[in-house]
Amino acid sequence: MDEVIQVTQWLSSIPPRKKAKLFFFTTHADAPSPMVGSNDVDTHEETQLPLATTVALHNFKNIDEFLKKKVNTFSCYNVIENEITKTDYEYLRFYSACKYLDVVPPFLDLEKISAIQNKFEMTDEERDYRLLLDSADLVLEKVCDSLKPAGVSQMWTALRKHRNLIRGVETIDIIGFFVDPNPTGIKECLFFFIVRFLQEADEINRVNTNRLERLIAQCDESSSCEEGKTIDFIIDSLRFYPTELYPFGFCLIMCVIEGRDGAMQEIEKTMEISRHLGMITHTEKNPTKETIELVKKELMKPKYQFYSSFTCWFMSHGDSNSMVLADGETIEREWFLTSFPDNSTFQLKPKVFFMVSCRGANKFSLKGDEFEGQSATCDYYDIGSALIRNRMLDITDSVRDISYVQPMMDTLVAYSTILDHLSGRANTHGSIYVDRACVLMSEDISRGRSLTEILEHLSQDLHEILQETMDEDRIVYKQACHYDSFFRKTLKLPYTRHPKEDVHSAPQ
Repeated sequence: MDEVIQVTQWLSSIPPRKKAKLFFFTTHADAPSPMVGSNDVDTHEETQLPLATTVALHNFKNIDEFLKKKVNTFSCYNVIENEITKTDYEYLRFYSACKYLDVVPPFLDLEKISAIQNKFEMTDEERDYRLLLDSADLVLEKVCDSLKPAGVSQMWTALRKHRNLIRGVETIDIIGFFVDPNPTGIKECLFFFIVRFLQEADEINRVNTNRLERLIAQCDESSSCEEGKTIDFIIDSLRFYPTELYPFGFCLIMCVIEGRDGAMQEIEKTMEISRHLGMITHTEKNPTKETIELVKKELMKPKYQFYSSFTCWFMSHGDSNSMVLADGETIEREWFLTSFPDNSTFQLKPKVFFMVSCRGANKFSLKGDEFEGQSATCDYYDIGSALIRNRMLDITDSVRDISYVQPMMDTLVAYSTILDHLSGRANTHGSIYVDRACVLMSEDISRGRSLTEILEHLSQDLHEILQETMDEDRIVYKQACHYDSFFRKTLKLPYTRHPKEDVHSAPQ
């Protein structure tokens, strides 16, 4: 059959709502770098104009033309070895979006998909199409699904009131002031236009969504929300780090085995819990400085920008400032922590570090006969009081910026003990902190809970346990853990869990 006919039949088989979503997912702005040909397309023309004309004219002609052009480009594209191009990225995005929406073209060349994945050096686990979807776009899709056409129309009216933001924008004028979002698919196109416009105006990104939240907050709840949804529910969904679908993120486990009883148990537990939570995991036993540098270089590869979060377990001996590596050399803990968040691969994504080592020799000792022999080795948008509101600072939009980000932002560092104190371990099972952390994160009660909530429970649980030193003094003591957070959103543990047998059976 002629390819033009095939493409036409494929487009005609896609419902308008799915077509709008396919366009939205396909035009995602953040692509892995470095890439060849990444500056040859006007993103305004590519992402906003087709949506604007679809809303204004109530037909999908321009979106159809855009998708036809993409398909034709992919059909003629020859995969070049070693060199990652913008088309490589777009091909993977397009394929994953089609797979997610169940509209994969029957004529799409899957061998090219595999060849591109080879260029990205993807493992079998990483070839799961869900990795290629942008989790922030999936959250925005759910927000759109939670709103009625009237709700999106009210958002549009609220946006039009920001004259300084929209002044001189051609696509805004194409849509006009009054919009009828009721025809099938138009609501989605208008919502996705608002999102892409705010993103390209540097008003929102995957972490900073305040501007979008304010637009939603101005909607009338009775007419704007789908059944069972509320304005608060929709806004709350934007206040979590986007980590939708599988995988939950990338997990790096680094563990010094030499001179650390139970270290292999630590590795097994952290591997098991990371996979249980749906992470793709890499383990480095007995790391050295050279190992760390090689890992940092590895994480700069473009494929890691597809991940929605980064977790690192580092387990070794240590003191107040340093950690001991496998070859006896030490590294400054602060250097280790700041060198990974500085990696642009995971910028604007949650980064969690579990630092499991002693930070000194002090102990919170328990004395007395009873301890001998005991051991288990207000609403953000509506300030009701005018008096309070008038005393608040007037922070104008002109002094806000989301373009520049401190390297440590969106990072959480969890320490197994407090400064200058021991971190306890059992002879056969390794770190007690690691053991309790993995237990708590694996329990059903942790499903959908925030990570910080689990860490607070861990702090309570760990501090109840009586431990005993392994030297001849046999001192009974307690251990206190804590964390430092630079998070700007809440990181929820996934509700869906992945048994061992399911890890390698994910859809491709």
